[in-house]
Formats: sequence, structure tokens, C-alpha cells
Amino acid sequence: MAQIKVYGLGEHLNPLKEQLSQVIHSVMVDVVGLPENKKFQRYFPMSTDDFLFPSDRSAGYTIIEISMFEGRTDQVKKELIQQLFTRMNEQLKLSPNDVEITIYETPRSHWGIRGLPGDELDLSYKVEV
Repeated sequence: MAQIKVYGLGEHLNPLKEQLSQVIHSVMVDVVGLPENKKFQRYFPMSTDDFLFPSDRSAGYTIIEISMFEGRTDQVKKELIQQLFTRMNEQLKLSPNDVEITIYETPRSHWGIRGLPGDELDLSYKVEV
């Protein structure tokens, strides 16, 4: 399971949302092993009054927060981060300097999904990768 939040300036984020969603999801499928049909993303286009960032970032500055079950190795998490940087740069021309990624991991028992604690769910994919 993974829930993804993406923050950026509205005038930059809104035109990229569909492509960015595809890039993020393809990385989650390829690296983390999420099934194709497990796409949980939320976008937060912000105004310049509400989204402050350092002057060495461009208007394309984007923050990605990934919440997911714990269990992936550090190697997998590093590959996830690297692939996001690489694909966003190659496919969307987003500079790695303008992207920040944070991964939050929590025990499955800390999630409530479909009426059950996460550790009681039968998953169709592996978390321990």
C-alpha cells in the first residue's frame, strides 16, 4: 500500500498532473512492486502565497511525500528515489534540484483499509522487497 501526495505551484503542477501521475505510478509499479490497479495519489496545487521555497529552486519546485507500509529494504527505497528523479527529469524535464521526495513508512497495523487494520489484509503483492 502507498499513498502519495504531490505539492507544487498550481500554474506549474496543474499542466503536468496527468503525466506526473503516470511517471510516479510507473516507478511505484516497477521498483516497489505495486500492482497496476493500486494508484492512490493526491495533488495539492498551491499559490505563491502558500508555497514558499528557497531562491535556488525554480517555479517547478515539487514535493513528493510517499506513505507506505514498512518492509522495503533501504536499497529499494533508494532505487525508488533515484528512479523518480531520473524519470521526472527525462520525461517531464523536472530538474532533480527542483524535486524533493520523502518516504514515510509505518507498520501495517497503523493503517485502516477496507474496514480492517492493514496487517489483517490479504495483499496481492509483496511488501518485503
